[in-house]
Amino acid sequence: MKRLALTSICALAAACIASAATAGGGVDKILEFDTMVGVPQPYTGSTNAIRGVNGGGLPWTVQSAKGELTVDGKLEIHVTGLVFADAPIVPENIRGTNTVANFRAIVSCLSRNSPESASTVNVMTDLFPATRPGGDATIEAQLALPEPCIAPIIFVTSPTGAWFAATGM
Repeated sequence: MKRLALTSICALAAACIASAATAGGGVDKILEFDTMVGVPQPYTGSTNAIRGVNGGGLPWTVQSAKGELTVDGKLEIHVTGLVFADAPIVPENIRGTNTVANFRAIVSCLSRNSPESASTVNVMTDLFPATRPGGDATIEAQLALPEPCIAPIIFVTSPTGAWFAATGM
């Protein structure tokens, strides 16, 4: 009787573990983050592009950001307060505001062209609405990532692909 009870308990525990793994999706994360940095002045424009991604034309700040990227290319980003920085170079009338109706995201991966040749691959999402003047947005996209996708950097960008915020802070 004890053996039957123990066997039943073990079977139930195994079923619960399998169910939890299935319910969680079972997809590995490449990157999970809870912070981003707004584009600082030295990185605005094309002078100091990161992996071929130019900075926005003026400095930006971000109040909060979180998100994740999975190995199957699912990207989720939630940004709050992505706005122009309170900096002398930014015109006073737009400091602390977002004037852009839509954001995009770019996932930048180090990958390879061949076994001996490295490459940088930047994959861009469609447009996602951003609040004005608050700078809040949720980006959810399914991307075709390169294989492998090494050391990804995630950018929140303008509609044309200039970055306003990036992971790696």
